[in-house]
Amino acid sequence: MKFDNVLSEINGFGTFQFRIMLLLIFGRMCLPFNFLLNNFIAVVPSHHCNIDSLDDGSVFRNLSVADRLIVSIPLEQDGSPNPCEMFAEPQYHLLLNFSSTNALPTVSCKNGWIFDNSTFKSTIASEWDLVCDKKKMNRAIATVFFIGVMIGAVISGYLSDRFGRKRAILLCYITTTIFGFASAFSYNFMLFAAMRFFTGVGLSGISIISYVICLEWVDIKHRTAAGILMSLDWSIFTAVIPLIAYFLTDWRHLTAAVTAPQLVALICWRFLPESARWLISNGNCNLAHSYLRKCAQVNKRQEFMAEISPQVLSKVILVEDESKKYSYADLLRTPNMRKLAVLTGIVWFAVASTYYGISLNVSGFGVNIYLTQFIFGIIEIPAKAIVYFSVDKIGRRLVQAGMVLLTGLCLCCSMFIPRGDFQTAVGALGKMFSEAAFTTLYLYSTELYPTVLRQNGLGYCSFLGRLGVSICPLILLLEDSWAHLPNMVFFLVALAGGVSASFLRETKNTRLPETIDDVEFFTSEELLLIYNKNKNEK
Repeated sequence: MKFDNVLSEINGFGTFQFRIMLLLIFGRMCLPFNFLLNNFIAVVPSHHCNIDSLDDGSVFRNLSVADRLIVSIPLEQDGSPNPCEMFAEPQYHLLLNFSSTNALPTVSCKNGWIFDNSTFKSTIASEWDLVCDKKKMNRAIATVFFIGVMIGAVISGYLSDRFGRKRAILLCYITTTIFGFASAFSYNFMLFAAMRFFTGVGLSGISIISYVICLEWVDIKHRTAAGILMSLDWSIFTAVIPLIAYFLTDWRHLTAAVTAPQLVALICWRFLPESARWLISNGNCNLAHSYLRKCAQVNKRQEFMAEISPQVLSKVILVEDESKKYSYADLLRTPNMRKLAVLTGIVWFAVASTYYGISLNVSGFGVNIYLTQFIFGIIEIPAKAIVYFSVDKIGRRLVQAGMVLLTGLCLCCSMFIPRGDFQTAVGALGKMFSEAAFTTLYLYSTELYPTVLRQNGLGYCSFLGRLGVSICPLILLLEDSWAHLPNMVFFLVALAGGVSASFLRETKNTRLPETIDDVEFFTSEELLLIYNKNKNEK
């Protein structure tokens, strides 16, 4: 008998499993809120130089606000005020409209900027003047945050496999809460960047550990449904954040608001069960038996657990060496594990970078950013339906490769479409395919890695994925050289990810591998036969 057979007998997708999902939802709620927060707190409102220094105490002071701008600020080609330059001295002759401003002497803004606060009361760009020469610092905040997410993936993956899922996610909850609220009270840019880095470290662990806890409590038959239900909260709250941002236009208030659900998550943690699969893999069969009995009781399957003792549980997962502590090095020690690590790493990099290449560019589609973000959230829901009805019919591998390639195709097509509603529609379609690729990837990766290395494997994959995400804001800066260059880069990355996914092992209807030997010496077909044989014998 294998662990998956035990789960099937006590209902591996019952009330107990739904309770786990509900307990995790408040912590997971903060993931899209924070990952997409930069779209709203780092917006650069319309601005122009502060022209108070040109006040000569006579004529200038008597001009209207509009006339002051005419004599002080050169115009762009579209007729808007230049955001980064001003005239060296007032050009009163421009009030007569008989001269071009192109040849007039200009200087960089001397006394800061005046920002349009009609849409956003305050952003980090307007508070710390992150415009013009400091524009890259504004983009860098997203990079700093995702570097934190990247580092957090490695740390949380190790801690989760070493000390357990439940203790590791508690540490992540505490880290996110402390540094999330600290971000809202930061008094300078460098402190804010540091707080966002550590917030990213905590959120990364919540992302991957919560998913693993859930799937390790679900049987084979319902893994797809559970994985999609778990990821549905991301799509729903992706559509919710523009509504929150619409009413909270001060960046400090918004940052605090998206952190607040962590306080409820800390309360819910007390009732969260440890992964019985992890406990058995680490020799703690007594505690695993206790959790399984509770699961059976909640799911009304107590009869089966009455016949199962902790000694029987010790044999449902065979570990190569019960005293061995696994690390990231074990991902590279054997041939098939090494191949798995390389291929999944490329796919994670491609999927994450293309997803956020679209998500972090909501202002680049020529439509109101609140509406664009709402559309990008809603469009992810049909993506879940596509995954649900396809992965169990045509397999994980084809769905994964196909969705990544379709995302790249949409990015490529958008280069040839003028800005406007149609380009937004193509962008939304690409967002749908990229979300389908991400949803499949979490499920697929969890099924590919063995229990003894699952968290390390997902930590490593998430590290490479977040590396791709942290580079995204810098790739978007390439538009200053050529407007379509970022989309071209993302298209090539998606192509590499789709090709790599096609070489992965299929996991449809197979039991989760428990040991490295399962990955090294058994094919997908053999794992399926073993599962069916054990089920029939039972």
